[in-house]
Amino acid sequence: METWGAALYGDPCAACGFAWSATPADCLAVVGELPRRFRELLDGRTGRERHPELEWTPAAYVSHVTDNLRIWAERLAGARLAGAADVGGYDPDLVARGRRYLEIAPAAALWSLDRAVQAWTESVTAAVAAGTVLRHATRGPQPAGTIARNNAHDGHHHVHDVRRILHHTDTR
Repeated sequence: METWGAALYGDPCAACGFAWSATPADCLAVVGELPRRFRELLDGRTGRERHPELEWTPAAYVSHVTDNLRIWAERLAGARLAGAADVGGYDPDLVARGRRYLEIAPAAALWSLDRAVQAWTESVTAAVAAGTVLRHATRGPQPAGTIARNNAHDGHHHVHDVRRILHHTDTR
């Protein structure tokens, strides 16, 4: 089994402070706030700032969070609507290269995040209510509430990464 969640990041997450005891409702709130939080962070910025320890720019992190939310919303919908509960992992770096994250305009990344959050919220809400469980190839059974926590952590953690990038560029 793949180590994931609190076992991997700590509880709370050692880097971003995310509490793994978050309920699905808490996670819906965290994800619902992501567009505002990223917009505030990128206000007056290029979105292309860099940090030597991080591979992506702020705009690329927004694109990653967007894609992660879309992928998991689609997976939960597939399980709930069609019984397609078997899922594997995906390589976010391959997705980033394929979608060319570093070339996506920050305003477009934020626009896309708004839509992904809407779809994710609908999908997670329905999946939690239906008791949907995915069978992940390396993480094992993943109830919708666990998916919600993982996804909320991902977004919250990447807000932290963007703050690190911006702090680094502000203090150089």
